[in-house]
Amino acid sequence: MDAAKYLFNYLIFPGFLFTAVVGLLATWVDRKVTARVHWRVGPPWYQPFADTVKLLGKEVIVPAGARATGFLIAPVVGLAAATLASAILWMANLYPSSSFVGDSIVVLYIMTIPAISMIIGASASGNPLGILGAAREMKLLFAYELPLVIIMLTTVVKVGSFSFEEILGYQSANGIMLGSVSGVIAFIVAIFCAQAKCTMIPFDIPEAETELAGGTHIEYSGAPLAVVKLNMGIMFFVMPIFIITMFWGGVSFAGLRILTTILKYVAIITIMILIKNTNPRVRIDQAVRFFWGPMLVLSIIALILAVLGY
Repeated sequence: MDAAKYLFNYLIFPGFLFTAVVGLLATWVDRKVTARVHWRVGPPWYQPFADTVKLLGKEVIVPAGARATGFLIAPVVGLAAATLASAILWMANLYPSSSFVGDSIVVLYIMTIPAISMIIGASASGNPLGILGAAREMKLLFAYELPLVIIMLTTVVKVGSFSFEEILGYQSANGIMLGSVSGVIAFIVAIFCAQAKCTMIPFDIPEAETELAGGTHIEYSGAPLAVVKLNMGIMFFVMPIFIITMFWGGVSFAGLRILTTILKYVAIITIMILIKNTNPRVRIDQAVRFFWGPMLVLSIIALILAVLGY
């Protein structure tokens, strides 16, 4: 029975299957809203699923100069990491007793693995544009991780624990972190960090279709490309859930709370999509200055206010 429950939780709900389905639906929402902004109709709801199935049936081409092992395994490692982060987040929200000390740190750093996997995969492709995309991905990772860690600490300082169970319990008893000045500032910084972690405009510099023709995933085709796209969709699901857990009281499927959970998630991805459609792509040096400048200053201010109790 325990084995069956484990498999259900980590493979079906809230594991890989559930995460993948919601992640692909989120990418459809992104494409649909973007199309409407451009005065286009946009794709039907099943388009991301059709694209994934189609790619799984296509030929896998490995470049002649690529390191095949790293090139092919890297996307799978990234997908596994994103799925694991999602499962831990959902288990902590739905079954708080399953939380463990330091699980918020574990999730934070598991979420860096998809970016690292793309750096490794693109570097192993042997394509100069892929390698340039990997270099940009690495710089972007270094840029947004510091403010992301600091704004996470604003919640930890108030709660006095790194455990999701304690974080959710504190918000249930004392109100959401967004109800404080430090929480609002941290939430704003978290949105921009999520935008960069999902490599969405204006921080899609590692891909930059018009400059690098796809950059980090320029050489991927067939099933590996499907895994890359699925990984991006899952991260578009994981980051908002992480933000909701840390600053907005968490998620719940109990009674009418499921509607609140959906509205929270839709609100965050809507903000991210609006940012995407109202800003041009920035250069990598501009992105680094943005995160190590205004975002870092705001995150430090939020942490100081949290220490002072605001």
